[in-house]
Amino acid sequence: MKKILTALSSFLILLIMFTGCYNDNEYDLYPFIACDSSNVTYSQTISLIMTANCNVCHSSLVPNGNVVTDNYNRLSSLAKSVNDSLWAAVNHISPLKPMPKNAAQLSSCDLGKIKQWINAGAPNN
Repeated sequence: MKKILTALSSFLILLIMFTGCYNDNEYDLYPFIACDSSNVTYSQTISLIMTANCNVCHSSLVPNGNVVTDNYNRLSSLAKSVNDSLWAAVNHISPLKPMPKNAAQLSSCDLGKIKQWINAGAPNN
């Protein structure tokens, strides 16, 4: 009986090891195809990137550096500015401070989406 319980326990441990905690999100498995920038819009793409990376420090309530990224009008004015301040900041181009502050640069996928939105004239879509 003891041998059967030991064998069953070993089997269950192996089963748990091979089935638990597998991270199979699309970006980790296929980073070269996971970035879909075919339909970049302000409402479904750019605002989500800003929410995830910028709005904590640059919202209407906390406008650090008088920069606001949580509404279309303020963000589009940055994107359309003569010195292209939005792109310069997120792409770590001097002389602006690289953003997000004290964090890694945005992913190449997010940078590509922001650049595509800017190149399209920063539409409110």
